[in-house]
Amino acid sequence: MSRALTETLLDLSELTVLTEAATGAYAVTAALAAMAGAKHVYAFTRPTRHGTPAEARQQTLELADLVGVADRIDVLEQITPEVLHQTDIVTNSGHLRPLTAALIDELPRNAVIALMFEAWEFRPKDLDMEACLRRGIPIVGVNERHPSVDVFSFLGPLCVKQLHDCGLSVYKNRIAVLCDNDFVGSLRAGLASSGASVDTFDNVQDLYRDEWDAIVVALRPAAEPRIGSPEATHLAACAPAGAIIVQFWGDMDRTVLSENGLAVWPTAPPASGHMGILLSEIGPDPIVRLQAGGLRAAEWVRRSRPVSSDGFAQIVTQPPIDISPIHARFSPR
Repeated sequence: MSRALTETLLDLSELTVLTEAATGAYAVTAALAAMAGAKHVYAFTRPTRHGTPAEARQQTLELADLVGVADRIDVLEQITPEVLHQTDIVTNSGHLRPLTAALIDELPRNAVIALMFEAWEFRPKDLDMEACLRRGIPIVGVNERHPSVDVFSFLGPLCVKQLHDCGLSVYKNRIAVLCDNDFVGSLRAGLASSGASVDTFDNVQDLYRDEWDAIVVALRPAAEPRIGSPEATHLAACAPAGAIIVQFWGDMDRTVLSENGLAVWPTAPPASGHMGILLSEIGPDPIVRLQAGGLRAAEWVRRSRPVSSDGFAQIVTQPPIDISPIHARFSPR
């Protein structure tokens, strides 16, 4: 956490942050904000599959106490207008989502929303963009490839971990990666550095038959599953017996995959739009870096600093098409 603050130069002095109180690696966000000098941090929690409010409170405050900032963090189970009226930065965190028009309308006009991932990954179901546009409240993505954040470099090791979990060595394996987004370079590099033979495809129909040990799906979610009946039929024609379909990102119709004789990992499907494995599965470091970077990007915009293509901050500028009826890729990521 200290390294992340040093590398990002995060400075939240005189600012109030509304974020989540969470469990596991995601318990770091509130403590990071306070360590960066935030005037006050409000950390909202609610029951989730990852833990109870009591567990989130305990883990968040224990960590904050360890670094000496617990006195500036309030853990909440209800967000009042009084809290919102003094908030400078709101994080698009799992416990807070969706950020409704009612919540956004109570924020000061100079508040900003920290998306906590890149702008192109924006999910319309996360927050009311029309309310933000009406109020002039920026939605700020973080450049995950900024050298001080560098979260994309963890995607390759994350995919390797997922393949290890499903029983593959990766080393000497033949891997096809279906990827139509900016993850592709990191995935290819991570798998190749672990000794895999890797080919990438940005379209399912471009995949050809080969001795694949695994086909990794990393396709941006859409209104319909990215792997439906036609795609499953094509994958079955290209995959030898025993190959496994690995869901890294992108929704899949597991019924039609099964009907085509294809095994899928993970065995339990992630929620619609979510990744099949969390960044925290390879340790807290990528989460710490991502949360520090997300806060830094929001702070940058809140202090009216210029946004550039190679800086920390990215602005969501246009209302995107709602690509999924229950779309929510990550957080946990």
